[in-house]
Amino acid sequence: MIVTPQRRATTAFLKAFVTNGFRIKNVLTYLVIAIIKMTKATVVRPNKLSQTSPTIAYQVAMPQPESHLFVVTLKVNNWQASILDLTMPVWTPGSYLVREYSKHLQNFSATNQNGKDLNWSKFSKNHWQIETTGINDITVQYRIFANELSVRTNHLDATHGYFNPAALCFRVPGFEQMPIQITIVPPKPDWQVITPLPRVDGSNTFEAADFDTLVDSPFEIGCHQLYEFEVLGKPHQLAIWGEGNFPVESIIEDTKKVIEVESELFGGLPYEKYLFLLHLTSTGGGGLEHKNSCSLLYPRFGFRALDKYNRFMQLVAHEFFHLWNVKRIRPKGLEVFNYDQENYTPDLWFSEGTTSYYDLIIPKRAGIYDTKTYLENLSKEITRFQTTSGRLIQPLSESSFDAWIKLYRPDANSSNSQISYYLKGEMVSLLLDLLIRARHQNKRSLDHVMLIMWQKFGQAEVGFTPEELRQVIESVAEINLSEFFNRYIDGTEELPFNDYLEPFGLKLIGITEDEFVPYLGMTVKTENGRELIKFVEAGSPAQIAGIDPNDELLAINGFKVTSEQLGDRLKDYRSGDTIHLTVFHQDQLRTLAVKLADPKPSRYQVIFIENSSEVQQQNFAGWLG
Repeated sequence: MIVTPQRRATTAFLKAFVTNGFRIKNVLTYLVIAIIKMTKATVVRPNKLSQTSPTIAYQVAMPQPESHLFVVTLKVNNWQASILDLTMPVWTPGSYLVREYSKHLQNFSATNQNGKDLNWSKFSKNHWQIETTGINDITVQYRIFANELSVRTNHLDATHGYFNPAALCFRVPGFEQMPIQITIVPPKPDWQVITPLPRVDGSNTFEAADFDTLVDSPFEIGCHQLYEFEVLGKPHQLAIWGEGNFPVESIIEDTKKVIEVESELFGGLPYEKYLFLLHLTSTGGGGLEHKNSCSLLYPRFGFRALDKYNRFMQLVAHEFFHLWNVKRIRPKGLEVFNYDQENYTPDLWFSEGTTSYYDLIIPKRAGIYDTKTYLENLSKEITRFQTTSGRLIQPLSESSFDAWIKLYRPDANSSNSQISYYLKGEMVSLLLDLLIRARHQNKRSLDHVMLIMWQKFGQAEVGFTPEELRQVIESVAEINLSEFFNRYIDGTEELPFNDYLEPFGLKLIGITEDEFVPYLGMTVKTENGRELIKFVEAGSPAQIAGIDPNDELLAINGFKVTSEQLGDRLKDYRSGDTIHLTVFHQDQLRTLAVKLADPKPSRYQVIFIENSSEVQQQNFAGWLG
């Protein structure tokens, strides 16, 4: 709870009353004084900007980048209230986890126009309050430790500086609609600044129309490589930090194709200029969408192999698609951002999952890869889904709602108890697209749903409700989808892939890599010379026998076994056989009897139906060409 001046004054009064047992006369006197203080302490909350509104400006310096410390100066001028509240966001839109950005803040100070220290207090983990009676110009300075390179955090070292304003800048409650200037002071003359925000007079000062726009505008400072190109008459930039084997010409040409295909789907580009910001690292990957830019993270040597290059272009297609779906077509729960806490919605399956469906098919439409590659990639996605037992436990809408406590916080039981709204949302979107196409001979599709959602909600940036989303999908499909939503979005029934693939001459089959390996149901990895059990599938022979994640596997039937040997050793047995596994469980030696089960499919593949009909062939051609 944020402690307001009113609450503080009221609390002080009640405490004095209870502690001192004031008489009625004293109580009334104290109450009058408290009310006067409360009135003076009330923070100005203007309904609209006026000539007396304050100005808000940041300066971000990095005098010693090796220290990983950004030095941030906030100047608030023409302040009229006796209290200045400052709150730092706890999350950033597009990444649904409370990340507690204020934990990286240190050396907080506040001074007046004469450099005199002002009194301040911290009321919660991300809320500071400065006493400003009679003070019009306030300077706040602090440092932000930045040594986490991801698309949603800050990173500063000898080679560059990167930050997301949500993880660096304060919000002034009540003044979120004020324009905000931010000046960058690079540590070296050759360090350049790139951001989607417009420059002020060609300087290193940039202006955001409001706080939401500031949060939505990442900054890259350093000696990045900058490439400029034009698509559909609009300028685009690609800024790359880091070294690697990236083929920049191919990336730009294929990115142009992605932009053109997605623009055609939605009827044009909703921006004047767009920035792709790419960080190359040794490991990891990911992306974060913004209204007029996106941040991409990808392995520096992940471009030469064709499948890895294709994955990168899927990442580009995904984040670019988001400039419509989620940045402008937003669920009601994300229509107005609350930066102090979780923002709940059951519709991330559409915002993220449907985007994931399109990031797979957009490169196919753009000619970056062919139909065979698309079906192979689709098969890999279905394999991930079908081998996650949590798909039968957690409904898709609940997965979206619980993103804040589950998806970004996996544990040893996550695969048993939850399903990603990205992954199942992608699968459900596939079924919906096929359903609509089959009913209307490819004259309608999920594309029409996206276009209507854009026209009805995205262009005006009005949040949609779950009911409104379903109504749009039903209007395109011309069918009541209550049962579909109840079973596959709000329920946990198996997705009937073949019912939807069959009209297109396709079917899904499960493949058992080795039919002679019985099912045990656990994953083992070698770590620091130990064979650690990392995952035990719910209902598997291993779980029934009492094996737990983090147990150390030692032997099968008295003979030592490693993670690499486990599969081969299991070939010596058949389903129904009982083996004895020896493990260390919390340092205690145990030998457990495990009854092996029948082999299970380890992967799934979408294949063509033999002797498909002419209608099936036409449906397939209308979908994938």
